[in-house]
Amino acid sequence: MIKYPGIKSGATGRLATFLGAAAVAFTVLTSPAPAFAQSIAFKQAVAEAASRDADIATYYRIHGYAPVWTDGSDTQRDRRAALMAAISTADKHGLPTARYDPIGLMEQLKNAKTPRDRGLVDVEMTKVFLQYARDLQTGVVVPSRIDSAIVREVPYRDRQGYMTDFTSADPMQFLRDLRPRTLEYNALMREKLAMENLLSKGGWGPAVPVASLKPGAQGNAVVALRNRLIAMGYLKRSNSMRYDALMEDAVREFQQDHGLNTDGVAGNGTMSEINKSVETRLKSVIVAMERERWLNKERGPRHVLVNIPAFTAAIVDDGRVTFETRTVVGATKAGRYTPEFSDTMEYIVVNPTWNVPRSIVTKEYLPSMKTNPGAAGHIDLIDGRGRVVSRDSVDFSQYNARNFPFSMRQKPGSRNALGLVKFIFPNKHNIYLHDTPSKNLFARDVRAFSHGCVRLKDPFDFAYALLARQESDPVGFFKAQLNTGRETFVHLDVELPVHLIYRTAFTTARGHTQYRADIYGRDAKIWDALSKAGVAMGAVQG
Repeated sequence: MIKYPGIKSGATGRLATFLGAAAVAFTVLTSPAPAFAQSIAFKQAVAEAASRDADIATYYRIHGYAPVWTDGSDTQRDRRAALMAAISTADKHGLPTARYDPIGLMEQLKNAKTPRDRGLVDVEMTKVFLQYARDLQTGVVVPSRIDSAIVREVPYRDRQGYMTDFTSADPMQFLRDLRPRTLEYNALMREKLAMENLLSKGGWGPAVPVASLKPGAQGNAVVALRNRLIAMGYLKRSNSMRYDALMEDAVREFQQDHGLNTDGVAGNGTMSEINKSVETRLKSVIVAMERERWLNKERGPRHVLVNIPAFTAAIVDDGRVTFETRTVVGATKAGRYTPEFSDTMEYIVVNPTWNVPRSIVTKEYLPSMKTNPGAAGHIDLIDGRGRVVSRDSVDFSQYNARNFPFSMRQKPGSRNALGLVKFIFPNKHNIYLHDTPSKNLFARDVRAFSHGCVRLKDPFDFAYALLARQESDPVGFFKAQLNTGRETFVHLDVELPVHLIYRTAFTTARGHTQYRADIYGRDAKIWDALSKAGVAMGAVQG
């Protein structure tokens, strides 16, 4: 059996079969033939095929139209083997293997008999390489084309840079290093393989045939719940037909992993999540891997991570969560969604003033003031010169959203809509983290109620954690600013990266994969786009 670099001896399954059948093609191209590589026919074919892609044409022109893949050297044989191995197993990354057409490419290699044929296939391999490299490193789809609220700046790499770096590196290692080098990506890939394995075996079995169950219940529905919890790994094998203490603990653990109230009762919400299929969870994992590729860059040794559908904000130090709190995010209605992006936190505002956004003034407060001029009386009406205007002097009925000449501003204080502190990472979306006087909302499972900004359940503790890096007594320092009652700006000595992400599937330090609802429907859109690109769910091969 012919052995190829990077492919283990005795490999089984789809890849080994594919490469074994391709031995003829590799043999054809590994015979030394310096004449063909330098031939006019080869160069003309390369120039012709590359002319349809400016980056590829420029690369070949700079390098004298020399072959990248198809001469008889060990170096180019290794490149071919590395690329074919990568694209034929691309689906393990949730990539569209059909997009790279490994079988068709192998046939083209096999049938490359003339210098012209070899020139054409050399360019084709370069095209496939560039497509695969970009897909694996920065994603299959373009985020902004999926949803206008996904405003993430993907760290796309220069295509000619790909070629330059690849041709001077170990090909297998280069291709392996393209994927995100995060623990999260690796964990999601393992979850994907586990889910596909489950899918091949029929999933978690029948759904529980009732809407809810409580501890103490007995009967067939309890047996169905028991079996499903066992299949999911939350309960050890048992013959119990009763919703006992062990099952209650298993339900609590499931609820913990799905962001639900951990009361141990399989109510409507919990049962709905328990009955979700393996296919549904697998889609979430594949989409999370795609999203991880969009953020394939250094995130900062210390950074803030806000997971929108998980309703959490965390401080991460060297890959470890050192602080976490619940959040309230943008409501599930047009114009209120919290966007996804990254920026840098620069300062904290203690006792903030709320300058009410124009959209809220005209869409919410102005209609109320037309009916009752005293509505929202705790918020000042401000004229164009910054002066407070008496409500009694204004005929609100003559104004609409276009001609309303006033702004609105709320003074600092415990009733302020921003609470007593906000955290600013200046951005064009006017999104920030802040306190809130509406504490009751943090007790809910689904916490999508804001106008887009992110409210924190424990904003003071969050501030203490941030200030601990620059103040010997962060609690005392913060309270001193707070007690003045005046709006105070506290600049961070070291600016802090902030990443607002959207993950309905993510892993924890305990090794569990947690799942959340797709509150804005963004993951459904991404899966649809991935599916159209050729990404598919499948059982584990080999």
